[in-house]
Amino acid sequence: MNESIIELNAENFEAEVLQSEQPVLVDFWAEWCAPCRMLAPTIDEIAENYSGRVKVGKLNVDDFGAIAARYQIRGIPTILIFSGGEVHEQMVGASSKENIIRMVDKVAVTEATA
Repeated sequence: MNESIIELNAENFEAEVLQSEQPVLVDFWAEWCAPCRMLAPTIDEIAENYSGRVKVGKLNVDDFGAIAARYQIRGIPTILIFSGGEVHEQMVGASSKENIIRMVDKVAVTEATA
């Protein structure tokens, strides 16, 4: 995994996502999910391009289903963008890099002007 991507789990989710001072993109995925694997290079690129402005984490739904259930993740890949401990944006299913960047920019720009 890209070193700028946080591997999220039950122990670090609250600190890394809910208590983060930066917006956080969370990619809910699973190893067996082909669309998740197709999305991985885009997530890597966003993590690098937005470093210092937006944190990026991945949460394996097979390993941490309770967290996925808490956010009603029913299909993967699902991307949630958290800001101030709350979900501000959501995208379900594989999407284009442009759509994901637009979603990230909405939250990143809002944070920068807050």
